[in-house]
Amino acid sequence: MRGRRKASAGPLPQRDGIDAVRVQLPEDPEGRWGCVGEYLVARFGRAIGAERVAAMLGAGRFVGADGGAVRGGEPYAAGLSLWFHRDFAAEEPVPFPIGIVYRDAHLVVADKPHFLATTPRGRHITETAVARLRRELGVPALQPAHRLDRLTAGLVLFVVRPEERGAYQTLFRDRLVRKEYEAVAAYDPSVALPRIVRSRIVKERGVLSAREEPGEANSESYVELLERRGGLGRYRLVPATGRTHQLRVHMNALGVPILHDPLYPVVEPEAEGAVEGFSRPLQLLARRLEFTDPVSGEPRRFVSGLRLSAWPEG
Repeated sequence: MRGRRKASAGPLPQRDGIDAVRVQLPEDPEGRWGCVGEYLVARFGRAIGAERVAAMLGAGRFVGADGGAVRGGEPYAAGLSLWFHRDFAAEEPVPFPIGIVYRDAHLVVADKPHFLATTPRGRHITETAVARLRRELGVPALQPAHRLDRLTAGLVLFVVRPEERGAYQTLFRDRLVRKEYEAVAAYDPSVALPRIVRSRIVKERGVLSAREEPGEANSESYVELLERRGGLGRYRLVPATGRTHQLRVHMNALGVPILHDPLYPVVEPEAEGAVEGFSRPLQLLARRLEFTDPVSGEPRRFVSGLRLSAWPEG
């Protein structure tokens, strides 16, 4: 069932760290809906079935601003707001904890593990970093200031106070945050490093992988080899832009795709599968975040405490 995903300020508390969905009844100049139930069936019936909508109404799962149940037979009233909780499909738990690197009254800086999405999307809803942290820390208003790919581990900045979120999001939008990543990939002596990689990256909705195409560059990454162990190298990656899968695309373009990448150079058959296995994490880590705090004015520098499994300490 689809609904507005904007944080709810309504009467229902969060469930499993997820806000209730708010639905506002639209204007109905043609008089198509005589009662609330008719509208809800028209809106959600195709997705979950009219019987399911009726069952939710009968169970009192749609509530008004006062928290009271709204019944299907109530007269239709344009502008009326309703809230309800979606039904979540069972999700396989990601068996890794979220580390807390820093926490104060304004920020939470978390060390997100591999395989855990930052925010709810698709089949990942309650097993996401924001939902977990809301539950574990008891901070229901917590929101991310940016997003880290599900398969990438490392630092994610969360904002405690909703009124301050825009200031921190603006830092990322305006490229005022220095982000540094670490990756493990094949070592190729023919790849001259360090270097700056620029290209035009296109990511189409519904297509798992991004691609490079001719045209003006819209992405830029600095790539440096830090050390080598046999056929593998440990790389420092500093993106100047934030295109989807940018570092993965650029490493692949250099001929040294990141170890255990299920999309580059080719999309693996299990890339869309529901079963993770959790045994081959993408060897990409968001290692550092640096910026000037827009609220306090202080310089901030955070370093991940995680290490890539293919490059253990030694």
